Amino acid sequence: MIRAGFAALLDAQVDITVTGTAADGDGIEDVVRSTTPDVVLMDIRMPKVNGLEATRQILSMDGTPPRILMLTTFDADEYVFDALRAGASGFLLKDATPEELVQAVRVVADGDALLSPKITRTLIADYAARPTATPVQARLLSELTDREAEVMTAVARGRSNAEIAADLYLAEQTVKTHVSRVLTKLALRDRTQMVVYAYECGLVRAGE
Repeated sequence: MIRAGFAALLDAQVDITVTGTAADGDGIEDVVRSTTPDVVLMDIRMPKVNGLEATRQILSMDGTPPRILMLTTFDADEYVFDALRAGASGFLLKDATPEELVQAVRVVADGDALLSPKITRTLIADYAARPTATPVQARLLSELTDREAEVMTAVARGRSNAEIAADLYLAEQTVKTHVSRVLTKLALRDRTQMVVYAYECGLVRAGE
């Protein structure tokens, strides 16, 4: 009933079409191949194959995979950090309002990343297990310009492009360019992976 409710809510939007649904992570690759969605709304806890494993399966498929928006009932779920590292584009709690759910799908579809405000700080504090950069990470970070590192730090602290632009007295388009360059240099998928990378490397630490 919950799945049907989500599908009905999303399909009722003029700019969203539900191309398919699945009852479990088992066999989800077949569903994605046959329906070619732009976004997969994924439950992190499922009976046979959980959302983490299903995310890995989808993102390892040939071609351009869909973006993954994870749904969870927990603001500090044990799988959250691993799912983000696996390539999920965002997380949303199941107690989000219908409007928040619809907007989250739109945000992820547009290529941005999204974390529920309730999740962000707890996630970073509890799951940033490697606060020191590996040699490879340190080398890649050293290739960033001072401005790119500054923008990456601001992104990791939850600042939007508009807020970063105001803080650094830059045009918002310039901030977007810096974000894009950081993603390219570090071989990252999106802003969410940038946040994870920054905390893993110790560029930003929980509580700062």
